[in-house]
Amino acid sequence: MTFTSNVKNELCNLETQNIEEISELSAIIRNSYRDNNCIRITTENILVAERIYRLINKTYDIQPKIVVRKGYNYSKNYLYILELKEVNFITKDLNIEIVPKEYLVADEEQIKAYLRGLFLIKGSINDPQKSRYHLEFTVDNLLYANFIIKLLKQYYINAKTVKRENNYMIYVKEAEKISDFLKIIGASKAVLYFEDIRIYRDNANMINRLNNCEQANVDKMISTAYDQIKAIEKIEKYASLEILSDKEKEVAIYRKKYPEVSLTDLSRIMSIETSKKITKSGVYHRLNKIKEVADKISNV
Repeated sequence: MTFTSNVKNELCNLETQNIEEISELSAIIRNSYRDNNCIRITTENILVAERIYRLINKTYDIQPKIVVRKGYNYSKNYLYILELKEVNFITKDLNIEIVPKEYLVADEEQIKAYLRGLFLIKGSINDPQKSRYHLEFTVDNLLYANFIIKLLKQYYINAKTVKRENNYMIYVKEAEKISDFLKIIGASKAVLYFEDIRIYRDNANMINRLNNCEQANVDKMISTAYDQIKAIEKIEKYASLEILSDKEKEVAIYRKKYPEVSLTDLSRIMSIETSKKITKSGVYHRLNKIKEVADKISNV
């Protein structure tokens, strides 16, 4: 079972008030097939079909006809289709227009209910454990898409839209905002699951970044040490370490003796073994002088 199905199943068990149910139904029917004499609501989730059936029956004392069909394009899923005939009064009552009237989203609970209905009929969300963070809705009209984006912005969820064939996809990719959306529509169990995975992934990503950074520093240190030793060997081959100052010569000897240690460790080793305090910057400065000497030799 997909994460989307789990979220929808949880939502189908929510206890709601009549005013919320009207807003939820409005979103569902607005995003279903309609003509003058028929409403046809299609879903692959049987619990969603049952919830919609209950909402219609409770609100309008009507029993929709239920048709079960095999999914299209060789899909293994069944389609559950609720059909309502000659129901102009329902579309008028629910204000099924391109953009619903303000009274359907007049307060916070109605907005939450409307977004819940939209998600039940047109929403999907990726499992955070298996793929990138992604929440989306597919709607049929740009004006309507902008209306939904405006509703989401009231909760500081910045959604984007993109045209997809004859429809428009509204999507959110920020993990924190997707979690906020789940809270808004009442999917509390899904929020706990989502947040557990998000925190784990964030920590894992941070550890990976630290490891990568540490590895990059190690690689850089080894590469720098290799260049320093090459410079020392060039001086030995084409001249002699005697052309260096005493301090530079001393650093050259220790660099070759300890080729894999960092400058910090090299300065500590030299300070201990020579009983003379030398800082990391002092070692760095002398090695730079050695490189300058080696460069001059190669240019002769």
